[in-house]
Amino acid sequence: MQTQESTQHIYAKYPKGQASCLIDMLQEVQEHFGYLPDIEMQKVARHVEIPVSRVYGVATFYNQFRFQPLGKYVVKVCRGTACHVKGSLDILRTLENELGIKAGQTTKDLAFTIETVACIGACSIAPVIAVNEEFHGGLTTKSLVKLLSMYKKKANAAEVEHELV
Repeated sequence: MQTQESTQHIYAKYPKGQASCLIDMLQEVQEHFGYLPDIEMQKVARHVEIPVSRVYGVATFYNQFRFQPLGKYVVKVCRGTACHVKGSLDILRTLENELGIKAGQTTKDLAFTIETVACIGACSIAPVIAVNEEFHGGLTTKSLVKLLSMYKKKANAAEVEHELV
């Protein structure tokens, strides 16, 4: 994931005025930044020669596209039937309260993003969350708070290390 680097190499791959390239371009821009910044959405629109509103229309239609950067730790909360029955709503609410954000949001320090998913596929260890694809099952609200504390410490340590560099 890049932030300030030029995206000219992306646009150079695609012929100007070819709206058929729109989705491929959006995917590459998102891969470059980790999300679709507004300024890049405008550049894409100019390149493919369609209104910005159409670019946004396409990007909002597909749930693969994001308009905000993801946190360092993406926490996916399973809301499938087995997890729901075993208390995943309490897990989600605790997570939201501990982080001060709602599902679909990212903390201001870009440390955490909460997402809900229909099923993680780990019903035998319900309720379960995945933090950057690392599964944590059999959770209680108490064990979640401990787990979250560990990730918060990691995030803070990484932030301190980054400031020292």
